[in-house]
Amino acid sequence: MSDPTGGAVSGPASGGARGADPLRLTVLGSATPYPRADNPCSGYLVSGGGTRLWMDAGSGTLGPLQRYVGLGELDAVWISHLHADHSADLLTAYYGLLFADVERAAPLPLYAPPGTADRLAGFLTHGTERSPVESAFAVHELSDGHRARVGALTLTSRAVAHGMPAFAVRVEAGGHSLVYSGDTAPCPALTALAEGCDVLLCEAESARRPAPDEGEHLHHTPEEAGRTAAAARAGRLVVTHVGRGLGADEAVARASAHYGGPVDHAAPGAVFPVG
Repeated sequence: MSDPTGGAVSGPASGGARGADPLRLTVLGSATPYPRADNPCSGYLVSGGGTRLWMDAGSGTLGPLQRYVGLGELDAVWISHLHADHSADLLTAYYGLLFADVERAAPLPLYAPPGTADRLAGFLTHGTERSPVESAFAVHELSDGHRARVGALTLTSRAVAHGMPAFAVRVEAGGHSLVYSGDTAPCPALTALAEGCDVLLCEAESARRPAPDEGEHLHHTPEEAGRTAAAARAGRLVVTHVGRGLGADEAVARASAHYGGPVDHAAPGAVFPVG
């Protein structure tokens, strides 16, 4: 695949695939704005070539993550934005990394929006000395067009439209690609990032677009998720972050009316091959 942004690669690199396993997406949770009894908030495990990436760390996702990989074996974390339903489990991961049974040779790489380390420290610091966030996480701040190599995976991030610093990501390995929208209204940056991807994991939080006097549109409706997938010529659409006013089946049906490829829902525990 060609580079959708032309950005420079940054972050730690390793010498390629550590195994022959194909690129795949495992859903840890997809609820919003707080966990359901049977569904944590937004969180996904992306794996391939022996590399394991925790993509968004929403409330409750650290538990199911450990069915597949422990914090000691995880290669990196990528966070789309700092709303709690996408990032809150960084707090409990911090305690696991520093004060429990997790052993790592170095801090866990964390790719996240600007200011993440100070936001975490603001919550975790309880005395006069700042909490040692950087001892748990090697923080790399995202920017529009940021690129990083994590083991066998190449990550390309783009700024998207969510009314705050927020990013989508394209994950590539072995000639295949997964794009995750994070939280965003439809925007050209997401469509360009998703061009020709094998799987588009796209949020569909809104049951409808807000009226002009109701404020800024910050999410996709299912119809808009379908149109984004069609415009990007994605190979498959997986709708996620479906709002509580929508059912999963309804979101899939509404997206399918605007996109001719296969459409699925990001149900917790679902596994999707990429390519």
